[in-house]
Amino acid sequence: MTDLTSECIFATSRSSGPGGQHVNKTETKVELRFNIYDSQLLSSDQKSILITKLSGKLVDNDTTILITSQESRSQLQNKVKTVNKLHELIEQMLMPEVPRKPTKPTKASKEKRITEKKQVGVVKSMRGNLKNKELEE
Repeated sequence: MTDLTSECIFATSRSSGPGGQHVNKTETKVELRFNIYDSQLLSSDQKSILITKLSGKLVDNDTTILITSQESRSQLQNKVKTVNKLHELIEQMLMPEVPRKPTKPTKASKEKRITEKKQVGVVKSMRGNLKNKELEE
């Protein structure tokens, strides 16, 4: 997974937002497309993990990651940022999930929950008493 950039497709376009004439004449926005399915560097297990975890963020038949950067005025810096974002994203998605250790509620948390429930009950009963008094009048 060290050299994913060889499998990336880069495209440039004009950035949006402020910047004066520089924005109007230079293509500094960089789009990086990485097709997970066609990758030679990832194993089939890694591909399936990435496709399932990133299912909502994929484009082009749900197999391509699209990352853009237009933060810098330099095309090269934006290209480096997109590559770094891709590496971070893939590393984060391929890290194994730590299973949750179930815990029991503490005695203090149980008592706090019961006292809060009692307070809510008191407030509700007072509302009922007010309505009854209004109806009697």
